[in-house]
Amino acid sequence: MLFNSLQFLLFFIVVTLAYYSLPWRGRWVLLLLASCYFYMVFKPAYILILFLTIVIDYYAGIWLERTKPGSGRKWLLIVSLISNIGILAFFKYFGFFTDSLVWLLDQASLDGPAQLVNQKAIGLLNKVLTLFGQPNTTSFSIVDSILPIGLSFHTFQAMSYTIEVYRGNQKAEHHFGIYALYVMFYPQLVAGPIERPQNVLHQFHTHFHFSFENLKAGLMQMAFGFFKKVVIADRMAEIVSHAYNNPAEQNGLTLLVGTLAFTIQIYCDFSGYSDIAIGAARTMGFTLMDNFRAPYFSRSITEFWRRWHISLSTWFRDYLYIPLGGNRVSPSRRYLNVFIVFLVSGLWHGASWNYVIWGGLHGAYQLMAGWRDKAFNQFGIKLPEENKAYQLLQTVLTFVLVMLTWVFFRNHKAPVGNAFHILSKIVFSPFDGPLSTPFNSTELWFCVLLVAVLFVKEKLYLTIPTRNTVLFFVLFPLICFLSYLFGVFTSNQFIYFQF
Repeated sequence: MLFNSLQFLLFFIVVTLAYYSLPWRGRWVLLLLASCYFYMVFKPAYILILFLTIVIDYYAGIWLERTKPGSGRKWLLIVSLISNIGILAFFKYFGFFTDSLVWLLDQASLDGPAQLVNQKAIGLLNKVLTLFGQPNTTSFSIVDSILPIGLSFHTFQAMSYTIEVYRGNQKAEHHFGIYALYVMFYPQLVAGPIERPQNVLHQFHTHFHFSFENLKAGLMQMAFGFFKKVVIADRMAEIVSHAYNNPAEQNGLTLLVGTLAFTIQIYCDFSGYSDIAIGAARTMGFTLMDNFRAPYFSRSITEFWRRWHISLSTWFRDYLYIPLGGNRVSPSRRYLNVFIVFLVSGLWHGASWNYVIWGGLHGAYQLMAGWRDKAFNQFGIKLPEENKAYQLLQTVLTFVLVMLTWVFFRNHKAPVGNAFHILSKIVFSPFDGPLSTPFNSTELWFCVLLVAVLFVKEKLYLTIPTRNTVLFFVLFPLICFLSYLFGVFTSNQFIYFQF
């Protein structure tokens, strides 16, 4: 179910009203059933995959808690992780890995093994397709059509539960319904935030009384999330599509503006989703973690990743970077760990070499910053960190570096060469022709105004006030009206739903 739809508006109102109308002990049932319905709207069969992982991890958590150290606990964790990663790998990466292997065999002139691998893989894929009522195929491209929505998000959330139980940081949840709700809680089910059990599980055991302050704050955050999505992101999407749908025919300036528009689009789209999710949970008393903190005002790539998609970056930090050795190893090994984490982060976003390159570039940025700092320390070079002009330069440079990597992200369905071609035009011939956009000058300047308002709000860390009830009843309807006016009830899917 899309957040920006009339169906969700009705769903949200009914569920929230019913939530406060029911006795406390019956609320988890309502939320679980509502979450199942929310997920099954996309495709009913997907719920079976989700249910399978829930059962496996539920019992894995209980057995991990009951099993003494040294008595096979690690193997219980491994079984749980393999189950989750295996399902994710098949539905998201099966075709990608098979195509890559076949390509390598072809390059090595091993035509026979390449054909055999392709034949066996297609055969396995067709067996799975029958479970989803799909016809047989000879191409892996159909895997995209059966990819369970939000699979990467709820898989990582489930994995964090068993890992935390294994580490002793979280008690196993013995209530099956509550654990299922932890994985399936509808506001953050398909695109995060990726919550930790320590933050969320205990809240499902808490009796939240109705709070008008929570309701106002939640509704206002949802409204601004819709505003970012349908007023800003979806308008930027038109500029992006115009530039990227046929980049070979566009000049450098059009591609530069299109890339800048995508930089704004993906932020407003994803942070807008997070605002809606966090706000919807807040109306019922639940507190979800922040997922964005004005990332485009970061002064370094490291700071950017402390502000962008925080739930994912901290997940990789805690469950991949630190287990690899983190900062406790030699500098060269630490650099390798950082690079591995960013490559995996890129692959997490999708089965495309464009995503891998996108992650690799962010990893390379981190390595170059580390080498730069090391060299400056050796030569006693001190940077004017307190100088405002230098801080502005850092912010602009970081923004530009991040923006250039988005070329690969937006190009994920096209060959990698397309992204390099776009970059070459942007870097070497940015002003070789007139700007081409689907908007007239007035509409274009309106887009600029929207972005300026957004950036001013984020730079000043302004929050939309809700304590003043009169002001709330003025601003909330106004934001909702603007969002409706610009097409809130449309079928424009959130970008991160595909992950």
